[in-house]
Amino acid sequence: MNSQTSLSPPEQQALADALDDEYKSHETYQQVIRDFGPVRPFINIVEAEARHIAALSGLFAKYAVPSPVNRWAAKAPRFASVHEACVAGVRGEIDNVAIYDRLLLATQRPDILEVFQALRSASQDRHLPAFQRCAQRAA
Repeated sequence: MNSQTSLSPPEQQALADALDDEYKSHETYQQVIRDFGPVRPFINIVEAEARHIAALSGLFAKYAVPSPVNRWAAKAPRFASVHEACVAGVRGEIDNVAIYDRLLLATQRPDILEVFQALRSASQDRHLPAFQRCAQRAA
């Protein structure tokens, strides 16, 4: 591979960190649904997390980098109530935005930057407000 098609170690790590965080969110939100049923916003956001995983997986495939395994399978946190899960969702989405703020500095590749920015925006502009509303409702 040449330098235009191969990822640097920091770029590979950035993709791995992003995918790990999306796996964690997806598994956590699936666990909430298993525990409490098809509650909002989890039923909507879990589908978005699956799309985020697919977008990142596409980058792994494009650059022929092995995708890390989902270390969160069957290890998702559990919550005592929907309210507790929503409060954790707020914290998780704030953390997710911070992760993408860091990861956006790891590359100059337009395709990776586009995906990272889109996923950061989804967390900041859609998921976080949904979990904040949920936490207020369920309080």
